[in-house]
Amino acid sequence: MAMNLTLQHLFTQPALKVISGLNNFDAAHVAAIVKAADLGGATFVDIAADVDLIQVAKSLTRLPVCVSAVEPQKFVSAVAAGADLIEIGNFDSFYAQGRKFEAEEVLALTHETRTLLPEITLSVTVPHILTLDKQVQLAEELVKAGADIIQTEGGTSSQPSHGGTLGLVEKATPTLAAAYEISRAVSVPVLCASGISNVTAPLAIAAGASGVGVGSAINQLNSEIAMIAAVRALVESLATVKTRTFA
Repeated sequence: MAMNLTLQHLFTQPALKVISGLNNFDAAHVAAIVKAADLGGATFVDIAADVDLIQVAKSLTRLPVCVSAVEPQKFVSAVAAGADLIEIGNFDSFYAQGRKFEAEEVLALTHETRTLLPEITLSVTVPHILTLDKQVQLAEELVKAGADIIQTEGGTSSQPSHGGTLGLVEKATPTLAAAYEISRAVSVPVLCASGISNVTAPLAIAAGASGVGVGSAINQLNSEIAMIAAVRALVESLATVKTRTFA
């Protein structure tokens, strides 16, 4: 699949996507996260697929705005409102509700989204509930279905038994493993998300990812200053590594 200008821009160096949360519709909170992403030097932001939130984000930053949903119809109005790219995923919030996303559903959502929006840059998350071999198989099928970016996850499935740096590495292990396996099987950028910190962001790039997506390590902080500092720490950690190039 030919890379478009948006993807070429996003992945000329290790990318940092700051995630506000698929179910976060608090405009003030989303605004604070978007401003922190902008001031901290992130590559792009990921917000819920909501027209009002898109307008807020667009008024605050020139960074590309990605919107996340699991309902393809929501993407149509989001793209019309100015979303630069779309993401099927950020499933973490659903797992707590007992909802699981199997390979067949994710693939069906991808086909439906591509039918509705054949040109928009599309990222799709591979559910961590699948075994690694099934994650790789699904990633390959998603690329054939039109996915431009594959995102990994796994933070909710990790059970760190230590604190500090060792605990951060343990928390990132599932998504790092997925990034390693999937990046060797597909020819599109892989974004490593869920459970990533400034400690493990460089490990994601070393594993084969072209960037990282970070949510709770930023959006759960209680001040914009702290959010900006967290974004900058991630940017600095990514500056120590090089990513794959796509053309």
